[in-house]
Amino acid sequence: MKDYLSIVIPVYNEERTIHLILDKVKDIELVGGLQKEIIITNDCSKDDTAGAIRRYMDANPSLNIQYLSHDVNQGKGAALHTGIRYASGKYTVIQDADLEYDPAEFNILLKPILDGYADVVFGSRFMGGKPHRILFFWHSIGNKFLTFVSNMFTNLNLSDMETCYKMFRTDMLQSLKLQEKRFGFEPEVTAKISRIPLIRIYEVGISYYGRTYAEGKKIGLRDAFRAIYCILKYNTWAK
Repeated sequence: MKDYLSIVIPVYNEERTIHLILDKVKDIELVGGLQKEIIITNDCSKDDTAGAIRRYMDANPSLNIQYLSHDVNQGKGAALHTGIRYASGKYTVIQDADLEYDPAEFNILLKPILDGYADVVFGSRFMGGKPHRILFFWHSIGNKFLTFVSNMFTNLNLSDMETCYKMFRTDMLQSLKLQEKRFGFEPEVTAKISRIPLIRIYEVGISYYGRTYAEGKKIGLRDAFRAIYCILKYNTWAK
């Protein structure tokens, strides 16, 4: 493994914002002398996401970007699986292509790992003094409920299992046999990473600049029911 932070970005119909998030990733200077490896998986977008990424790569030739694509739309989880498979850095973080999470906070997640305390760090939207956009009451209740049910099975005391910001030692993440192709990725990876013997999981507070559905938010009620199913499945009968 190289002294990289592999930044895995699944994208679907993000032609309007992908350059903005890549600018933020480009601008962050990582602690510990780490370099950045950006891995983008385009999950068969219907807009010009592919063209936007190609133009960005041409305009930033010094930036270490791997561009991957699916021939058919498979879901966010499948895009993550593809990106994770190609990660070559010592550490891997998940980054959504929208602007809900700020890459400037990668160093907050890195610190417990580089200090030798953690193997995995979750970025929690529900702890700390960072800014959070006020949006949907029932959405936040749903997130907390899913985290509560997940914690019951994993025996963790996470405050935000559904967060996008999860940073892993890459060898541990790549050792998992992940199956969920949509938004079930979060409960599945949490269940499976929690079973690694002597795993050290930490949580840090992060900012959250949430989007409304009119602004492009994609997760819905069906995904919440799937998350409950995945919590039960990957903590009980499926390994």
